[in-house]
Amino acid sequence: MPIVSMQEMLGHAFKERYGVPAFNIFNDLTLEAILAAAVEARSPVIIQTSVKTVKSIGSDVLFGMWTEMTRDIPVPVSLHLDHCPERAVISECLAKGWNSVLFDASALPVAENRRQTIEVVAEARRYHAGVEGEIEGIQGVEDDIGSDEASKSQSLEVALDFVRATGVDCFAPAIGNAHGMYKSEPNLDAQRVSDIVAVVPVPIALHGGTGLTDEQFKDLIARGCAKVNISTAVKMTFMKANLAFLRDAEAKNKWDPPSLFRAVRQEVKNLALKHMQTFGSEGKAW
Repeated sequence: MPIVSMQEMLGHAFKERYGVPAFNIFNDLTLEAILAAAVEARSPVIIQTSVKTVKSIGSDVLFGMWTEMTRDIPVPVSLHLDHCPERAVISECLAKGWNSVLFDASALPVAENRRQTIEVVAEARRYHAGVEGEIEGIQGVEDDIGSDEASKSQSLEVALDFVRATGVDCFAPAIGNAHGMYKSEPNLDAQRVSDIVAVVPVPIALHGGTGLTDEQFKDLIARGCAKVNISTAVKMTFMKANLAFLRDAEAKNKWDPPSLFRAVRQEVKNLALKHMQTFGSEGKAW
Protein backbone atom coordinates (compact mmCIF):
# COMPACT_ATOMS: atom_id res chain seq x y z
CA MET A 1 0.00 0.00 0.00
CA PRO A 2 1.54 3.31 -1.03
CA ILE A 3 1.31 6.50 0.98
CA VAL A 4 -2.29 7.71 1.07
CA SER A 5 -3.92 11.06 1.73
CA MET A 6 -5.23 12.03 5.13
CA GLN A 7 -8.63 12.51 3.51
CA GLU A 8 -8.80 8.90 2.32
CA MET A 9 -7.45 7.51 5.57
CA LEU A 10 -9.85 9.44 7.79
CA GLY A 11 -12.73 8.80 5.40
CA HIS A 12 -12.46 5.06 6.08
CA ALA A 13 -12.10 5.58 9.83
CA PHE A 14 -14.97 8.08 10.09
CA LYS A 15 -17.33 5.80 8.19
CA GLU A 16 -16.42 2.68 10.16
CA ARG A 17 -15.97 4.50 13.47
CA TYR A 18 -12.46 3.58 14.42
CA GLY A 19 -9.61 5.95 15.25
CA VAL A 20 -6.46 6.37 13.19
CA PRO A 21 -3.56 6.87 15.61
CA ALA A 22 -1.51 9.98 14.83
CA PHE A 23 1.86 9.72 16.57
CA ASN A 24 4.34 12.57 16.86
CA ILE A 25 7.86 11.38 16.01
CA PHE A 26 11.09 13.26 16.63
CA ASN A 27 13.87 11.08 15.22
CA ASP A 28 14.55 8.06 13.01
CA LEU A 29 14.11 5.54 15.82
CA THR A 30 10.61 6.69 16.80
CA LEU A 31 9.58 6.86 13.14
CA GLU A 32 10.82 3.35 12.37
CA ALA A 33 9.34 1.84 15.55
CA ILE A 34 5.86 3.25 14.92
CA LEU A 35 5.88 2.19 11.27
CA ALA A 36 6.94 -1.30 12.39
CA ALA A 37 4.01 -1.39 14.81
CA ALA A 38 1.61 -0.38 12.03
CA VAL A 39 2.87 -3.19 9.81
CA GLU A 40 2.58 -5.76 12.62
CA ALA A 41 -0.91 -4.59 13.58
CA ARG A 42 -2.06 -4.14 9.97
CA SER A 43 -3.13 -0.64 11.00
CA PRO A 44 -3.25 2.63 9.10
CA VAL A 45 -1.18 5.29 10.82
CA ILE A 46 -0.50 9.00 10.61
CA ILE A 47 3.04 10.14 11.35
CA GLN A 48 3.13 13.67 12.73
CA THR A 49 6.01 16.12 12.86
CA SER A 50 5.96 19.26 14.96
CA VAL A 51 7.30 22.60 13.77
CA LYS A 52 10.06 22.17 16.35
CA THR A 53 11.09 18.83 14.82
CA VAL A 54 10.97 20.20 11.27
CA LYS A 55 13.25 23.05 12.26
CA SER A 56 15.66 20.99 14.36
CA ILE A 57 16.15 18.14 11.87
CA GLY A 58 15.31 19.93 8.63
CA SER A 59 12.52 19.18 6.19
CA ASP A 60 14.90 17.58 3.66
CA VAL A 61 16.28 15.07 6.15
CA LEU A 62 12.86 14.37 7.68
CA PHE A 63 11.23 13.77 4.33
CA GLY A 64 14.20 11.67 3.20
CA MET A 65 13.78 9.44 6.27
CA TRP A 66 10.05 9.19 5.59
CA THR A 67 10.54 8.31 1.93
CA GLU A 68 13.08 5.57 2.61
CA MET A 69 11.19 3.98 5.50
CA THR A 70 7.84 3.90 3.69
CA ARG A 71 9.09 2.92 0.24
CA ASP A 72 7.64 -0.62 0.32
CA ILE A 73 5.37 -0.39 3.34
CA PRO A 74 2.29 -2.63 3.04
CA VAL A 75 -0.13 -0.55 5.16
CA PRO A 76 -1.69 2.92 4.62
CA VAL A 77 0.53 5.68 6.00
CA SER A 78 0.38 9.46 5.84
CA LEU A 79 2.72 12.30 6.87
CA HIS A 80 1.20 15.24 8.75
CA LEU A 81 2.53 18.58 10.01
CA ASP A 82 1.12 19.13 13.49
CA HIS A 83 0.14 22.49 15.06
CA CYS A 84 1.73 25.03 12.75
CA PRO A 85 0.93 28.75 12.98
CA GLU A 86 3.68 29.69 10.51
CA ARG A 87 2.57 29.97 6.90
CA ALA A 88 6.15 29.68 5.65
CA VAL A 89 6.61 26.31 7.33
CA ILE A 90 3.22 25.18 5.98
CA SER A 91 4.34 26.07 2.45
CA GLU A 92 7.75 24.43 2.92
CA CYS A 93 6.30 21.12 4.08
CA LEU A 94 3.58 21.02 1.44
CA ALA A 95 6.16 21.63 -1.28
CA LYS A 96 8.41 18.86 0.12
CA GLY A 97 5.62 16.31 0.08
CA TRP A 98 3.82 16.27 3.44
CA ASN A 99 0.35 14.78 2.94
CA SER A 100 -1.48 17.14 5.29
CA VAL A 101 -1.03 20.07 7.66
CA LEU A 102 -2.70 21.50 10.72
CA PHE A 103 -2.82 25.24 10.21
CA ASP A 104 -3.12 26.43 13.80
CA ALA A 105 -4.42 29.98 13.64
CA SER A 106 -6.41 29.62 16.86
CA ALA A 107 -4.61 32.64 18.36
CA LEU A 108 -6.16 34.86 15.69
CA PRO A 109 -9.70 36.24 15.64
CA VAL A 110 -12.05 33.69 14.11
CA ALA A 111 -12.69 35.78 10.98
CA GLU A 112 -8.97 36.13 10.25
CA ASN A 113 -8.40 32.46 11.09
CA ARG A 114 -11.12 31.54 8.60
CA ARG A 115 -9.70 33.80 5.89
CA GLN A 116 -6.19 32.40 6.18
CA THR A 117 -7.38 28.80 6.51
CA ILE A 118 -9.25 29.19 3.21
CA GLU A 119 -5.94 30.26 1.65
CA VAL A 120 -4.09 27.29 3.19
CA VAL A 121 -6.74 24.86 1.93
CA ALA A 122 -6.37 26.29 -1.59
CA GLU A 123 -2.58 25.95 -1.36
CA ALA A 124 -2.81 22.39 -0.07
CA ARG A 125 -5.16 21.35 -2.86
CA ARG A 126 -2.45 22.19 -5.41
CA TYR A 127 -0.43 19.38 -3.82
CA HIS A 128 -3.46 17.09 -3.31
CA ALA A 129 -2.84 17.49 0.43
CA GLY A 130 -5.29 17.75 3.31
CA VAL A 131 -5.82 20.41 5.96
CA GLU A 132 -6.84 20.17 9.60
CA GLY A 133 -8.21 23.31 11.18
CA GLU A 134 -9.11 24.64 14.61
CA ILE A 135 -10.62 27.80 16.04
CA GLU A 136 -9.90 27.24 19.74
CA GLY A 137 -6.42 26.59 21.07
CA ILE A 138 -6.08 23.23 22.81
CA GLN A 139 -4.93 24.02 26.35
CA GLY A 140 -1.31 23.14 27.15
CA VAL A 141 2.06 23.67 25.49
CA GLU A 142 3.33 21.09 23.00
CA ASP A 143 6.74 21.55 21.36
CA ASP A 144 6.78 25.24 22.29
CA ILE A 145 3.36 25.93 20.72
CA GLY A 146 0.23 26.67 22.73
CA SER A 147 -0.65 28.08 26.12
CA ASP A 148 -1.48 26.75 29.57
CA GLU A 149 -4.42 29.16 29.62
CA ALA A 150 -7.72 27.87 28.27
CA SER A 151 -8.79 29.70 25.12
CA LYS A 152 -12.21 31.24 24.59
CA SER A 153 -14.84 28.69 23.63
CA GLN A 154 -16.70 29.35 20.41
CA SER A 155 -20.34 28.49 19.82
CA LEU A 156 -21.46 25.47 17.82
CA GLU A 157 -22.69 27.82 15.09
CA VAL A 158 -19.25 29.47 14.79
CA ALA A 159 -17.57 26.06 14.58
CA LEU A 160 -19.96 24.82 11.90
CA ASP A 161 -19.56 28.02 9.88
CA PHE A 162 -15.77 27.65 10.02
CA VAL A 163 -15.87 24.05 8.76
CA ARG A 164 -18.28 24.88 5.94
CA ALA A 165 -16.51 28.08 4.86
CA THR A 166 -12.96 26.71 4.88
CA GLY A 167 -13.52 23.22 3.50
CA VAL A 168 -11.07 21.68 6.00
CA ASP A 169 -10.76 17.90 5.82
CA CYS A 170 -10.54 17.46 9.58
CA PHE A 171 -11.57 19.68 12.48
CA ALA A 172 -10.07 19.87 15.99
CA PRO A 173 -12.53 21.30 18.53
CA ALA A 174 -11.63 22.06 22.12
CA ILE A 175 -13.69 19.73 24.31
CA GLY A 176 -11.86 20.01 27.62
CA ASN A 177 -8.85 18.10 26.30
CA ALA A 178 -5.29 19.32 26.86
CA HIS A 179 -1.77 18.81 25.60
CA GLY A 180 0.82 17.28 27.91
CA MET A 181 -0.15 15.46 31.09
CA TYR A 182 -3.51 16.18 32.68
CA LYS A 183 -3.16 17.76 36.11
CA SER A 184 -6.61 16.45 37.09
CA GLU A 185 -9.24 14.23 35.52
CA PRO A 186 -10.46 15.99 32.35
CA ASN A 187 -14.11 16.97 32.08
CA LEU A 188 -14.71 16.24 28.41
CA ASP A 189 -17.60 17.69 26.41
CA ALA A 190 -18.08 14.61 24.24
CA GLN A 191 -21.50 15.82 23.14
CA ARG A 192 -19.85 18.66 21.20
CA VAL A 193 -18.26 16.09 18.90
CA SER A 194 -21.66 14.52 18.25
CA ASP A 195 -23.28 17.91 17.69
CA ILE A 196 -20.71 18.91 15.07
CA VAL A 197 -20.75 15.70 13.03
CA ALA A 198 -24.56 15.53 13.15
CA VAL A 199 -24.68 18.73 11.08
CA VAL A 200 -21.40 18.60 9.14
CA PRO A 201 -20.01 15.06 8.69
CA VAL A 202 -16.36 16.00 9.03
CA PRO A 203 -13.78 13.74 10.74
CA ILE A 204 -12.85 15.12 14.15
CA ALA A 205 -9.27 15.23 15.46
CA LEU A 206 -8.82 14.46 19.14
CA HIS A 207 -5.82 16.26 20.63
CA GLY A 208 -4.39 15.68 24.09
CA GLY A 209 -4.80 11.92 23.94
CA THR A 210 -2.11 11.07 26.48
CA GLY A 211 -3.80 10.39 29.81
CA LEU A 212 -7.33 9.64 28.57
CA THR A 213 -8.88 6.31 29.55
CA ASP A 214 -9.69 3.55 27.08
CA GLU A 215 -13.38 4.20 27.72
CA GLN A 216 -13.00 7.90 26.88
CA PHE A 217 -11.11 7.06 23.70
CA LYS A 218 -13.74 4.56 22.56
CA ASP A 219 -16.64 6.89 23.31
CA LEU A 220 -15.11 9.82 21.43
CA ILE A 221 -14.11 7.63 18.47
CA ALA A 222 -17.68 6.28 18.26
CA ARG A 223 -18.90 9.89 18.08
CA GLY A 224 -16.62 10.77 15.14
CA CYS A 225 -13.06 11.31 16.39
CA ALA A 226 -11.35 9.59 13.47
CA LYS A 227 -7.88 11.02 14.14
CA VAL A 228 -6.41 10.55 17.62
CA ASN A 229 -3.17 12.35 18.48
CA ILE A 230 -0.54 10.81 20.75
CA SER A 231 2.59 12.86 21.44
CA THR A 232 3.46 13.16 25.13
CA ALA A 233 3.22 9.39 25.65
CA VAL A 234 5.75 8.80 22.86
CA LYS A 235 8.19 11.28 24.42
CA MET A 236 7.77 9.83 27.89
CA THR A 237 8.18 6.25 26.68
CA PHE A 238 11.26 7.15 24.67
CA MET A 239 12.98 9.01 27.48
CA LYS A 240 12.04 6.62 30.28
CA ALA A 241 13.22 3.63 28.22
CA ASN A 242 16.54 5.38 27.63
CA LEU A 243 16.84 6.25 31.32
CA ALA A 244 16.11 2.70 32.51
CA PHE A 245 18.56 1.14 30.05
CA LEU A 246 21.34 3.60 30.86
CA ARG A 247 20.94 3.12 34.60
CA ASP A 248 21.28 -0.64 34.06
CA ALA A 249 24.27 -0.11 31.76
CA GLU A 250 25.93 2.04 34.39
CA ALA A 251 25.34 -0.57 37.07
CA LYS A 252 26.84 -3.28 34.87
CA ASN A 253 29.48 -0.99 33.35
CA LYS A 254 28.43 -2.30 29.97
CA TRP A 255 28.08 0.24 27.16
CA ASP A 256 26.56 -0.95 23.89
CA PRO A 257 24.59 1.66 21.90
CA PRO A 258 22.91 -0.83 19.51
CA SER A 259 21.43 -2.63 22.52
CA LEU A 260 20.10 0.69 23.78
CA PHE A 261 18.48 1.43 20.44
CA ARG A 262 16.83 -2.02 20.29
CA ALA A 263 15.44 -1.69 23.81
CA VAL A 264 14.02 1.79 23.25
CA ARG A 265 12.62 0.84 19.85
CA GLN A 266 10.73 -2.08 21.40
CA GLU A 267 9.17 0.12 24.08
CA VAL A 268 8.01 2.70 21.53
CA LYS A 269 6.67 -0.04 19.27
CA ASN A 270 4.75 -1.61 22.17
CA LEU A 271 3.21 1.76 23.00
CA ALA A 272 2.06 2.20 19.41
CA LEU A 273 0.61 -1.32 19.26
CA LYS A 274 -1.40 -0.73 22.43
CA HIS A 275 -2.98 2.42 21.03
CA MET A 276 -3.79 0.76 17.71
CA GLN A 277 -5.66 -1.95 19.58
CA THR A 278 -7.49 0.57 21.78
CA PHE A 279 -8.50 2.80 18.87
CA GLY A 280 -9.82 -0.14 16.82
CA SER A 281 -7.44 0.47 13.90
CA GLU A 282 -5.74 -2.93 14.22
CA GLY A 283 -6.47 -5.02 11.14
CA LYS A 284 -8.02 -2.07 9.28
CA ALA A 285 -5.30 -1.77 6.60
CA TRP A 286 -6.64 -2.03 3.06
